[in-house]
Amino acid sequence: MKSVELFVGAGGLGIGVSQAGFNPIAVVDWDRWACDTIRQNKDRGLAAMKDWPLTEGDVSLFDFKGLSGPVDLVTGGPPCQPFSLGGQHQAFLDKRDMFPQAIRSVRELKPRSFIFENVKGLTRSAFSNYLEYIRLQLRHPDMVARKEEPWLDHLARLEDYETKGRHDGLLYNVVMRVLNAANYGVPQKRERVFIVGFRADTGVEWHFPAATHSQDALLWSKYRDGFYWDKHRIAKKDRSTSCRSAARAGRFQEMPTGEPWQTVRDAITDLPDPELCPGVASRYHDHKLQPGARSYQGHTGSPLDEPAKTLKAGVHGVPGGENMLRRADGSVRYFSVRESARLQTFPDKMVFHGSWTEAMRQLGNAVPCQLGAAVAIQVRSCLIQNA
Repeated sequence: MKSVELFVGAGGLGIGVSQAGFNPIAVVDWDRWACDTIRQNKDRGLAAMKDWPLTEGDVSLFDFKGLSGPVDLVTGGPPCQPFSLGGQHQAFLDKRDMFPQAIRSVRELKPRSFIFENVKGLTRSAFSNYLEYIRLQLRHPDMVARKEEPWLDHLARLEDYETKGRHDGLLYNVVMRVLNAANYGVPQKRERVFIVGFRADTGVEWHFPAATHSQDALLWSKYRDGFYWDKHRIAKKDRSTSCRSAARAGRFQEMPTGEPWQTVRDAITDLPDPELCPGVASRYHDHKLQPGARSYQGHTGSPLDEPAKTLKAGVHGVPGGENMLRRADGSVRYFSVRESARLQTFPDKMVFHGSWTEAMRQLGNAVPCQLGAAVAIQVRSCLIQNA
């Protein structure tokens, strides 16, 4: 099945889509560093992206009509700065908003389906009208704004058309949901909003994939049967004794279904600590100590035996002090690039172009590959069933 990947960044969603069985006929991003990362991994023969037809450039200038043949899926994460909790919340007033280009891709390519994702901040009440505007444009992509038409007037026209009940032209059935990556086996509590649509003539009935992992299962593994600690060979004296978590686990009458949340320890336990064992750590690509980590109120790092806190883009994260590991003894250090890639479920063979700061920006903006794959696999399955 053919796909088009927009705003690819370091390739988290794109890798997940490729792992789901889609073959990209176009991969587009404007960021030089992210494109260098993709090119470097293509040269290294990384399976997930070795055949990606990469275009470095502005999506707004990309000619979709130049692509041959029907497209099954368009995916991407339009730049999220207008909606991030760390940004200025300008939304539709922000020129960095690339959702209009995502909508243009649907209008011109007429794909059988699409997957767009963004930060959870897009669902804030302050942006509710604009989020509905995005949804209705994706549902009726042929209804473009008139020249100089204010967006609220365009929204009103879309609402009139939506409620009329008779729709001509291109039509998509669109659903949205906030997904927590930890619930899909990613060792990180990372919430993203996914917008998924199917062209109405496909006849697809679709819902988001059910969660496969849970906090309750992790609590059981820690405080009821002790399997988590035994698996990692943790001495009883060194095991976490959270009274609140143990009390919650004690209320379970039987083992919860599904797999336990994956923790930081699960993700990186086989890697040498770059601070304590720098010589051994240097044998691993992108795995060296970044100095300067410190803990302060509200920013204490990610506990070793929980899923990591959300990785942030930037040197210290937004608003600061995160992207850190907090050891059992309370000491902290920054995650290495390799560890951060593990927390985002990127392939171990993937390398990241640029300094630690630049690599962390790419990683902090990415969708976990495993989360992207979970959504894309279900989309592909429905497309196959309704071919």
